[in-house]
Amino acid sequence: MLTKTKIAVLVSGGGTNLQALIDAEKSGIIKSGEISLVLSNKADAYALTRAENAGIATAVVEKKTCADKVEFETRIIECLENNGIELVILAGFMCILSENFISHFEKRIINVHPSLIPSFCGEGFYGLRVHEAALSYGVKVTGATVHFVNEIPDGGEIIMQKAVEILDGDTPEILQKRVMEQAEWIMLPKAAELVSKKIAEEKEQN
Repeated sequence: MLTKTKIAVLVSGGGTNLQALIDAEKSGIIKSGEISLVLSNKADAYALTRAENAGIATAVVEKKTCADKVEFETRIIECLENNGIELVILAGFMCILSENFISHFEKRIINVHPSLIPSFCGEGFYGLRVHEAALSYGVKVTGATVHFVNEIPDGGEIIMQKAVEILDGDTPEILQKRVMEQAEWIMLPKAAELVSKKIAEEKEQN
């Protein structure tokens, strides 16, 4: 029996992707990992309530309480290490992480981006902006990508992608919801299981 990989989910807002992960763990889609911590950079993020409702430990590290980005990231790293975290999932975490942070968890941080990378990604492309860009460009297919995080925004190795059709009359809001329902909420848990299993197996071998 493999020891489960300890997962932390980093959030900033409502936590719909977090909910998809919590539900996937309950239903057995995620079986090689367990969500041990939900950490937010905003004390009022509804995602924290979702975590508490599911009996998951929470933590808050706010930028405004830190002297600079270095202290902000150091406090997050300490919190993750104190909780024995082995995999970090960014689920709507609205902070670009530095190379220093990423090197602490190399190939151990995954993110979901609401487009088919390399389209509509990189600095400045987040939230509704991604869907606005896809619609204004006139693409017929969009989707979501789960990837490892490296020092380039949305530049890490791709783990999974899923396409979503763009329909006549789509607004950024309608498209955002469809991409979440048809791609993000399905793929992120699958990718979390895939990476958790790999980490658990590596531990077993060592």
